[in-house]
Amino acid sequence: MCDDWGNGALVAAPTSSLPAPIGGIRNWDYRYAWIRDAAFAVFALRRIGFDGEADAFLGWVLDAFERSRRPRIMYTLDGDQVPDEIEDAGLEGYRGSAPVRWGNGAADQRQHDVYGEILDCADQWLRRGSEIQPAMWAGLAGLTDAAGRAWRQPDQGIWEVRSDGRPFTYSAGLCQVALDRGAQIAERLGLPGDAGRWRAEAGRLRDLILEQSWDERAQTLSVYLDGGGIVDASLLNLPLRHVVPVDHPRMVATTRAVAERLSAGDGLLYRYLHEEHPDGLAGDEGAFVLCSFWMVDNLIGQGRVEEAEELYTSLCSRASPLGLLSEQISPTTGAFMGNFPQAFSHIGVIASGVNLDRAKGGSR
Repeated sequence: MCDDWGNGALVAAPTSSLPAPIGGIRNWDYRYAWIRDAAFAVFALRRIGFDGEADAFLGWVLDAFERSRRPRIMYTLDGDQVPDEIEDAGLEGYRGSAPVRWGNGAADQRQHDVYGEILDCADQWLRRGSEIQPAMWAGLAGLTDAAGRAWRQPDQGIWEVRSDGRPFTYSAGLCQVALDRGAQIAERLGLPGDAGRWRAEAGRLRDLILEQSWDERAQTLSVYLDGGGIVDASLLNLPLRHVVPVDHPRMVATTRAVAERLSAGDGLLYRYLHEEHPDGLAGDEGAFVLCSFWMVDNLIGQGRVEEAEELYTSLCSRASPLGLLSEQISPTTGAFMGNFPQAFSHIGVIASGVNLDRAKGGSR
């Protein structure tokens, strides 16, 4: 993970256009601060004592939102708009994998999970005894209200599909997080805002996710809020954000469905199957490393600690000699794929390691 602690921004990866897979066209520029990736990093950093670095992110992102007049999913490290995506015909790409891209075409997508990411970061920050100024709270309260409207609208989801938007279960789940954390902050600190309404909306949205996205035939929650039984690995993150209990029968069944249907072998997971969940791009990809760490966390929460430890150990053993991981791994060769080193993957090492230590009676 590369970072810029001077202003609170965190970059998703320090590289651009490393392909997934070799010879494919899924070559993206990751040298920007994704709100989602940074918020995951903040959560992991706080758990191992890096509170100052985590706190700096919240101020940076709220400033960036104010400057851009609406929440964007990514910014430059200075908090500016990400450049338009271009293809550089003058470069052949890594091992001949063209095109090389600068900028990122997903920068203007709607991804409703950003609301939950920011409110969750703010809640963690305030629980440490930090003080909130009226202007900052006004911004957070506005984001909470926006989340209550946004979940009904289609977006591009956590995986930034370049096909038509849909109402994604994960996006609705993170809007539920925003409503829940906004209500908790307001009630705990006696701040102005419609905390009662936010809390009621959060409860209704949690129930709706469990009911509407559930597919009885497939015995799983679905990637889309209107059901259908298609799974993707983002569903594993719902209990980690306290949207649904990790041991809820429908979450236990979903964990099993993801493990069976998205398995790439040897503990690796695809984030989704392209034939079931078209993303608007040609070609396939490798196993997404962070998704397997989410599986570790679900196994721990469901009391399967030995299985979780075995999976965690196998994932960590795949790191480079310097202890670094890429975004994806080839299921057939074990080779790294995509941009490297990738913050997302190292977040999994930290967060799942802390969870495993606690489950085994450690001090953290």
